[in-house]
Amino acid sequence: MLLKPRYKSNELIIMKSLFMRTNLSAKDKKYYLKLEKGYQGEVMFDQYTSKLQNDLYFINDLCIDFNNANFQIDTLTISQSTIFPFEVKNFEGNYLYENDSFYTLSRDEVQNPLDQLKRSSTLLRQLIKNIGFHTPIEGNVIFINPDFTLYQAPLNKPIIYSTQLNSYMKKLNQLPSKLTSNHRELAETLISMHQNKSPYSRFPRYRYDQMQKGIICPESNSFLICKDDKKLVCVDCGYEEELGTGILRSVEELRLLFPELKITTTLIHEWCNVIHSKKLLRRILMENLMATGYGRWVFFE
Repeated sequence: MLLKPRYKSNELIIMKSLFMRTNLSAKDKKYYLKLEKGYQGEVMFDQYTSKLQNDLYFINDLCIDFNNANFQIDTLTISQSTIFPFEVKNFEGNYLYENDSFYTLSRDEVQNPLDQLKRSSTLLRQLIKNIGFHTPIEGNVIFINPDFTLYQAPLNKPIIYSTQLNSYMKKLNQLPSKLTSNHRELAETLISMHQNKSPYSRFPRYRYDQMQKGIICPESNSFLICKDDKKLVCVDCGYEEELGTGILRSVEELRLLFPELKITTTLIHEWCNVIHSKKLLRRILMENLMATGYGRWVFFE
């Protein structure tokens, strides 16, 4: 059972917005693309876990602060007798494992996912003990990308490659598992401790007047165009969306980027750029948001 679904983080939404709307530095572009690729890898892993029919709890994107230390878990699975934290990596290409470190073949060192897993598992173990549970923890690093190769790969490390996922999921699906109210209590306690804002988020400086205006396609790096008064469409990938849905999504994006701005019809008309009728835009805002003020001084919350 999925108790906490996966959504794009605010950090990813903001970085995509800056990638699309401003001239990011090469370093910031690289960081955005890394976030996007990581998210896509996690979604790929979700496609495997969603097919499991065993009595299990799934918690996605858990970010917790405990004992003045923050840790993140991509997917946490609770079974009857074991907790499984998964660190999902969408690495692509050829890597080398040497002296407990990860390198590209050009000898550039990258952060060791096994170290990340060890740290998060240790803190999770301390946390659940602190709240009165003593369930064993068995973590794994999932290399989800089929185009990933790790040379000199260790055999005694908690690593699962894409070619091993089907057999691992079959094993997980066959575990003896009957969840009780205690398991539910543990899951809900962990979810209640989740922090929406990651302490690791860092953004380049930006201003409203620097932004390219328009409604960003959620499926590709492109902007949507108005098909008619009811639909938005992406000419690059063919994605279609109800007009109101796209407008409200853009309002939330603007709020994330500039929480100090008052949401007005004029502002959203400028921000979305492709909505020709202010009257239609105002009606959508009035139907979906709370209006404050009167006449031309109305803004929306």
